[in-house]
Amino acid sequence: MSNALNVTVPEGLPFIDYEREFDFPVADVFRAHADPALIGQWLGPRGMEMSVDHYDFSTGGSYRYTHTRDGESYEFSGVFHTVRENEFAIQTFEFHGYPDVVSIESMTFHDLGDGRCKIVGHSVYPSVEARDGMAQSGMEEGMGDGYERLEELLGKTVAA
Repeated sequence: MSNALNVTVPEGLPFIDYEREFDFPVADVFRAHADPALIGQWLGPRGMEMSVDHYDFSTGGSYRYTHTRDGESYEFSGVFHTVRENEFAIQTFEFHGYPDVVSIESMTFHDLGDGRCKIVGHSVYPSVEARDGMAQSGMEEGMGDGYERLEELLGKTVAA
């Protein structure tokens, strides 16, 4: 894809920052994050099946989903604390394979004009060690795959 995912893992701080541009309007990219039927088609690495137990992308909503590959399952859950349509979301994120570590994540949707947008995200972990565990888990590759899949999905739905 033409738009690279940029991930920053600052030395000695419990943060991960990322940004990614899309050649689609904010409303389309936001909708793909909000619609459970769409989220299951793009979120996560290639080669994984995703089942969504529930997904309510609204203020006070929550989510739980599972990625599966080769019989191995990876469960994730969290709560959406604030969601402002086409603008912003704050959520918690928990990977059940790394219990008792919950990150707080913000995601801002920026309109770049000309039918393009950018997502800017900031994740805060309870410790540098927890952040390092996430950074070393293949997170960047999984996010990169997911955002490529999102562009592919939007290309099909916009062209349809």
